[in-house]
Amino acid sequence: MSEFLGEIIGTMILIVLGCGVNANMSLNKTYGQNGGWIVTSIAWGFAVCMAVFAVGEVSGAHINPAVSIGLAAVGEFPWEKVGPYVLAQFIGAFIGATIVWLHYLPHWKATEDVGTKLGVFSTGGAIPSFWSNLFSEISGTFILIAGLLWIGANEFTEGLNPIVVGLLIMAIGMSLGGSTGYAINPARDLGPRLAHFVLPIADKGSSKWGYAPIPLFGPIIGGVFGGLFYKAMFKGEISILFWIFLVIILGVIVMSIMEQSKK
Repeated sequence: MSEFLGEIIGTMILIVLGCGVNANMSLNKTYGQNGGWIVTSIAWGFAVCMAVFAVGEVSGAHINPAVSIGLAAVGEFPWEKVGPYVLAQFIGAFIGATIVWLHYLPHWKATEDVGTKLGVFSTGGAIPSFWSNLFSEISGTFILIAGLLWIGANEFTEGLNPIVVGLLIMAIGMSLGGSTGYAINPARDLGPRLAHFVLPIADKGSSKWGYAPIPLFGPIIGGVFGGLFYKAMFKGEISILFWIFLVIILGVIVMSIMEQSKK
C-alpha cells in the first residue's frame, strides 16, 4: 500500500468512528442519543487509535494536515511529502463523512434541528467568538503536536504507541474540547463540512462556511508552534520561526481579550 492510500484510509477510519459517534450521540432515534461529552471524547480517542493501528506502518498515520505541516516545519518530515499527505487526508475525511451519512440515513429526516445535523460533520464555537474560538483551536493543536513529540521521545512496549496517542486525544477532548468541539485537524472539519454541503441530507440547512477558517488555520498555527516549542524547549533549537509564531499567537490572545471586553 502506498503512503497516499494509507493516509486516505487512516483519515477515513478516523472520521467514520469520530463523526460516527457524533451522529450516534446527537441524531434523533439513535440508541446512543444524549450519551454525553465523555463518550464522545473517548470515542474520538479510540478513532485515532484505530487509525494509527491501521496505517501507522504504512504512512506514519498523520491523518491530520496539522501533524504533517507541524512536523515538516521542524525538520521531522520532508516538505515534498506534505502536499500529497494533506490531499489524501482531505479525501479520506470526505469519504469517511459520506459513510457516516449513509450509515445513519433514516435519522437525518427524523432530526429537525439543522445545527445538530451540521454538528455531526463539523465543529463550531459553543459561544461564537472568532478570536477566542481561533485560540482554542491553536492551543488544542499545540498540545497535540507537542504531545506527539513527547510521546515519540519515549520508548514503549511494541504496539502501545497508538493507545497512548488515543489517550492524548481523549485528554484534549475532555479538557479543551468544550469551547469549539476540538477539530485540532483541518481535514477533520473541512472534509466533513464539504460532505455536508454537497450531500443530499434531509433539511440540512447552512454548512456555515464563515466558521471554516477557524478549524482550518487554527490547527496549522498551533501545530507548527507545538513543534517549534518542542525543539526550542527540549532540544535547545530556537529558530526565527519560533519567534514569528509566538508573536502571532500573542496577537490572537490580545484580540481574544479585546473581543470579550467589547461584549
